Amino acid sequence: MQGFTVWPGRPYPLGATWDGEGVNFALFSEHAEKVELCLFDAKGRREIERLLLPEQTDQVWHGFLPQARPGQLYGYRVHGPYEPEAGQRFNANKLLLDPYAKSIVGKMEWSDTHFGYRLDNRLEDLSFDRRDSAAGMLKSQVIDSAFTWGDDRPPAIPWHDTVIHELHVKGFTQLHPEVPPNLRGTYAGLATAPVISHLKKLGVTAVELMPVHAFVDDRHLIEKGLRNYWGYNSVGFFAPDARYSASGHIKEFKTMVKSLHSAGIEVILDVVYNHTAEGNQFGPTLCFRGIDNAAYYRLMPNQPRYYRDYTGCGNTLNMLHPRVLQLIMDSLRYWIQEMHIDGFRFDLASALARELHEVDRLSAFFDIIHQDPVISRVKLIAEPWDLGEGGYQVGNFPVGWTEWNGKYRDAVRAFWKGEGGRIGELAYRLTGSSDLYGRESRRPYASINFVTAHDGFSLRDLVSYNDKHNIANGEDNRDGESHNLSWNCGAEGPSKDPKIRALRARQRRNLLATLLLSQGVPMLLAGDELGRSQLGNNNAYCQDNALGWVNWELEEEDRHFLDFVRRMIKLRHDHPVFRRRKFFEGRPIHGGAVKDIAWHNPNGSEMNEVEWNQHFARSLCVYLSGGSLDECDRYGQPILDDDFLLLINAHYETIPFTLPDYPGDEAWHCVLDTDYADGLASDGRYPRGAIFPLQGRSLALLTRPHQPTE
Repeated sequence: MQGFTVWPGRPYPLGATWDGEGVNFALFSEHAEKVELCLFDAKGRREIERLLLPEQTDQVWHGFLPQARPGQLYGYRVHGPYEPEAGQRFNANKLLLDPYAKSIVGKMEWSDTHFGYRLDNRLEDLSFDRRDSAAGMLKSQVIDSAFTWGDDRPPAIPWHDTVIHELHVKGFTQLHPEVPPNLRGTYAGLATAPVISHLKKLGVTAVELMPVHAFVDDRHLIEKGLRNYWGYNSVGFFAPDARYSASGHIKEFKTMVKSLHSAGIEVILDVVYNHTAEGNQFGPTLCFRGIDNAAYYRLMPNQPRYYRDYTGCGNTLNMLHPRVLQLIMDSLRYWIQEMHIDGFRFDLASALARELHEVDRLSAFFDIIHQDPVISRVKLIAEPWDLGEGGYQVGNFPVGWTEWNGKYRDAVRAFWKGEGGRIGELAYRLTGSSDLYGRESRRPYASINFVTAHDGFSLRDLVSYNDKHNIANGEDNRDGESHNLSWNCGAEGPSKDPKIRALRARQRRNLLATLLLSQGVPMLLAGDELGRSQLGNNNAYCQDNALGWVNWELEEEDRHFLDFVRRMIKLRHDHPVFRRRKFFEGRPIHGGAVKDIAWHNPNGSEMNEVEWNQHFARSLCVYLSGGSLDECDRYGQPILDDDFLLLINAHYETIPFTLPDYPGDEAWHCVLDTDYADGLASDGRYPRGAIFPLQGRSLALLTRPHQPTE
């Protein structure tokens, strides 16, 4: 033993805090009877000291070690009653992670010792297990948070100018040929020049990183030779996961953020505060369960041995407890202030809003964030659903929040699949979903529009498969969504038929063009721009292999599509009419005869009520006025844009569109036609009233300079 001295220390801040002279340790537990701090050698294999935390202040156990230094590995053993029937699951034989650990190291070596009860008895017994779990357990690590940020500043991209790229830290760079092999799949790899160059050329303004909070691979996946690749299995809300670090230091994560900021790219984190990796009543004891089960988790009121599960992952964090709320708020502020993160996407956010059982959009969680001077200023994105009753809450989150718009995804997929009678809903989705967000001062950018995301088919698979093909997941194809609104264009999976391949390529162009010409904030799934396929797997959460990684070896068709995506994003950036800050009103502009937006049938006439509801309708013409932005530049001058006509045809036959007869001498110029392999239209010009033959299953965009009318 090294004879560590323990002083009383302080109850705040929680966690292990190095102050230049020693380390203060502080751990919340409402129902504990005793807390031991366990120190380990540099490799985490040997426990070198076990110390009682000497003080308890307001349910926080604390002590100060003047001999401790950054790099010290540690964990806790928490003593208290083991009474599962009463909701208490203390077991001091289990080494526990610090909920506030800034670094978590080591490898999780699963065994029966990680469970608080004996697995060799009947599960319902939950009999106390006395075996020590430390040998195969992860360890918390004391850090020195010092880092030279220099002149780093948040890019602060306005919401209406934002284009999001959702990506996986490892999967995005693991196969990149220009990233040094030792950096592939890491934070450092994401910060390399070739990767940042790709993001800049693509035109995205933000990367949304799939979970990087420290997480564990489920035991049942490890036993199948799989991993929890996506990372929605958090065990530490302050520590960047070490498996993505080439250096083993959290400074690598900060350097990544700083490098992306230098390129003008924001960093948004996908965060999982709704549940933890400890699972249901039969799950392991790794952290929260052994520290204070009844405080940290939502338990069934009349049977507290069981957990309320609104997440499908076995447990739900107890947002009713002030210390759990504090944990999440402290975590968010840490990532903003210490890691310079620009925003968060909250996984299954409806679970965070539940007060008792109902989803309450004015819950304490939202109230606290809304008034917080740090958190309320960054980008906040909700996945607005969970698996509980009433959990689908698209459009119901408060002011200051944006939402993944699942209704946008479904409407656009169904329309381009060829389903009739969808033009009414499509019109709402193209214009920012005012039916969902056009109230209480919300704006079009409250809608995060997407056609594909990590959860589901990739874009190529969306047009190549009718059914999911998830056999590789080891669940007999039972997992994953079965209702995908996908269409294989005539053959299931890869095809050499040139007609099928051409149709699939056109459908990809249609879907991406629709996304990037819609009001709201577009989100692209990383790899879609490169033609990535998961071979029909729409739930690749456990595929930490080539199936889940982005392939950078492009065929000619993929290179054409990458160029197309780049041009579409540039077109969006160049024309503010596609990224308005206010909803269209369908009203005349400045008292004139021309409206800010108008909807036409293929004959050129404005749509009437009967036509909006025709079950066979699969085509539409949209007029967008460049003179209706109601915005001024920094000098107070009105911002104007060109006028546009968007022609859409999801029917399989060519439809001749008569261009609407708007005043003006300028002819319409076609700048986009997805019928062409590169999306570029022929250099045709069309006077008002001319016929534009729009090919089956294609989209065209025409433009001319805005011409004010009296």
